[in-house]
Amino acid sequence: MKNILFIILASLVFFSCSDQTKISKDFNCNPTTFKDLEEVKDVKNLFSLELPKSWKTNLYYDDIQSSIYTADTTKQLTESLLLDVTFINKSINFDTSFKLERAQEDVSKSLINIKSEETNFLEKPSYYTVSKGKKGKFDYQVCHVFIKINDQNFILAKAEVYGDSLVNKRLCNGLALMEKIKNIQ
Repeated sequence: MKNILFIILASLVFFSCSDQTKISKDFNCNPTTFKDLEEVKDVKNLFSLELPKSWKTNLYYDDIQSSIYTADTTKQLTESLLLDVTFINKSINFDTSFKLERAQEDVSKSLINIKSEETNFLEKPSYYTVSKGKKGKFDYQVCHVFIKINDQNFILAKAEVYGDSLVNKRLCNGLALMEKIKNIQ
């Protein structure tokens, strides 16, 4: 009986780990669960995101983009996660020019690129970067995930963490929330 139970538990662990995105695996993330989530839709009704009800969330839009910006404001900045998910009405290609532009943006912000890679995220062609540096007096890390929705649109999901406490765990939490993005259109 113990052997059967062990096999069942081992297969559950295997299947839950294999469901992880490539990015989550790169971060060595453990499965993350949030309590008391609510679905938040962007103003243009293009996408939705499941977020903790206790987090402060703002919506923004203009002619070419629609954003959901959220953070756990119950914690200090150096213990929190800032998440910004934006649907952008513009084509994107992960070519050499795009990658060079990303590298130049890091340099202009005095950030050091830790990792950049093409992958699939939300079953779509994607590109992600992780960079670190300083913002003000704080150590800072940011993960950008560019998700190509179709030839005319992409989503830019950005997780930011300040300070040096539990950086990887907070970035993993950001990725877990990004995995809850639902394209509505």
